Amino acid sequence: MTSREIVQRCLNFDNPERMPRDTWLLPWANIHIPEGVKELESKYPSDFIHAEGFYKTSPLVCGDMYGVGTYIDEWGVVWNNAQAGIIGKVKDPIVKDLKDPSTVVPPYDILPDDVDDFRNKVNEFCASTDKFVIAGCLPRPWERYQFLRGTQNAMMDVMLDEDAARGIFKTIHEFYMKEVELWSSTDVDGIWFMDDWGSQTQLLIPPRIWRDMFKPMYKDYCDLAHKNGKHALMHSDGCIAEIYEDLIEVGVDAVNSQIFCMDMADLQKRAKGKITFWGEIDRQHVLPSKDAEVGREAVRKTAKYLYDPSGGIIAQFELGAGANPQTALAVYEEWDRVQGIAVKNV
Repeated sequence: MTSREIVQRCLNFDNPERMPRDTWLLPWANIHIPEGVKELESKYPSDFIHAEGFYKTSPLVCGDMYGVGTYIDEWGVVWNNAQAGIIGKVKDPIVKDLKDPSTVVPPYDILPDDVDDFRNKVNEFCASTDKFVIAGCLPRPWERYQFLRGTQNAMMDVMLDEDAARGIFKTIHEFYMKEVELWSSTDVDGIWFMDDWGSQTQLLIPPRIWRDMFKPMYKDYCDLAHKNGKHALMHSDGCIAEIYEDLIEVGVDAVNSQIFCMDMADLQKRAKGKITFWGEIDRQHVLPSKDAEVGREAVRKTAKYLYDPSGGIIAQFELGAGANPQTALAVYEEWDRVQGIAVKNV
């Protein structure tokens, strides 16, 4: 099977010949552990690839998102970064007053003028690879609101159910729907979106508020993707067990979440067989470990509760700040053992 077929069969619970693999590489890894990255990619290449954007460059963008110093994004938000290879922090939110939403200007100017040309370029890219192609957009309404407003203000706005806040969310969501519609008209295999919703122990806001304000937006993304024959993929950090069943309900096909922040036995009951677990092996404690056996044990624990050879699970982790490449390599080797695949020589 090609990588694309393996991923599609996994998402459809249709007995792929092996688990799909997906390594998320932060630029930090290429800077600090380049040889480890090279070995990992050589022995265990990812089955996923992100499509090139083919967008126009926003006149607002300035600096390097992953470089030391100041970066301005396409929404006009200013970021400060003190360490190369990771994303920095918002310096000063631009929405000071909810009564003045004029500062929220979606970057429609980055979208292609010639949609047919854009579609042809994306389709050519998809035809050039046998990997599962993820669209080059990333709707993130909650995080974008935080970037514009600041996390503390954003939390208060949501909890107080400010009408003006709902207006800003509507503006943000309309832009993202435009992107999802655009990419859904191409030959990409999956549309992905994200919002980090969990603390280490629970959801950041009461689930009833999440269901009222945000669940409908995610359903819109899933519905539009499925209408056009695409898989809907989501990422969300933290403990999000309280909304796993909601993600299944709105149509998320695969969710990338920090399963080690949650009770895996509980996740097994809530979601196994209903959604694909798109990783991840713990990047907080497991991947930074100097003991590769810690990585192997993490795989065995995950497999105990969530592995199913018919599909529904992807071998995935993020290789970021502090990660030990040998522990990461051991993770993939252990997944081979779980599947009965002969482990490659190190």
